[in-house]
Amino acid sequence: MDNDTRISLVIATYNWPAALRACVEACFRQSDRNFEIIIADDGSGEATRALVEELQARAPVALRHVWQPDDGFRLAESRNNGILAATGDYIVTLDGDCVPQHDFIARHRALAEPGYMVTGSRILLSDAFSKRVLAEAIDLQALSLAEKLRYRLQGGLGKAAQLLVKLPDLGRRRHRFSFRRIKGCNMAFWRSDLERVNGFDESFRGWGYEDSDAVARLFHAGVMRKDGAYATEVFHLWHREAKRDQASSNQHIVLERMVHKTTQAAIGLREHGTRAPAAATDKLPAA
Repeated sequence: MDNDTRISLVIATYNWPAALRACVEACFRQSDRNFEIIIADDGSGEATRALVEELQARAPVALRHVWQPDDGFRLAESRNNGILAATGDYIVTLDGDCVPQHDFIARHRALAEPGYMVTGSRILLSDAFSKRVLAEAIDLQALSLAEKLRYRLQGGLGKAAQLLVKLPDLGRRRHRFSFRRIKGCNMAFWRSDLERVNGFDESFRGWGYEDSDAVARLFHAGVMRKDGAYATEVFHLWHREAKRDQASSNQHIVLERMVHKTTQAAIGLREHGTRAPAAATDKLPAA
């Protein structure tokens, strides 16, 4: 992708402003500044709204906040809200409990290629180290080689090799579908491809598999995958897992759609034209 193409970074969040602050602050320090931020909010309360207003006041890039009422786990709909609010031709998804490295946007730009989507990966932080990062405002982007190795040996980082070696674009393409390394917290798509398959499927309620479903439908529509490992890793702050009451039924839907080679979301981007839009607040980059 050329440097003139604007990227839209859609950050999903729900009621964890401390983590969202760490995430967005890291986004403000990106080496590539030709992107916008859309915070896709699944019904957070006043603390998150106040934080976003504070961040908007000094954002070096355009920052938009789209919010929907808190009505259970509706990540797919929240991400669609973000996509609809985006102005870029290329969409990168990130979760608000993930802290990107300083070249996260630049690496995604290098990997972007027509006909492909990118699935990145994450580095899990331990509970104790995650609490330290938030309490002490540790800059994960600025960790030295020695610190990375020390935190890995101490168990603070789930892996470190991906931080020590950068392999920006090996062209590792997957021409057969695999569920391996599909993480909605770090993916990228051409907007036109997402529109072609009707975006994320909002019929998925509760935790799980809405990201796998989107990747599978894109695959059946002819969009291949590129592997973003060793290039786009994000630091994933530890948290208690969401309730997985719907996980098995969501997985069953994906597997059934694999059999039928389904490409279209049952309820997705196109259906937003038939209901009220999500509430949104915009802010241009700070002068």
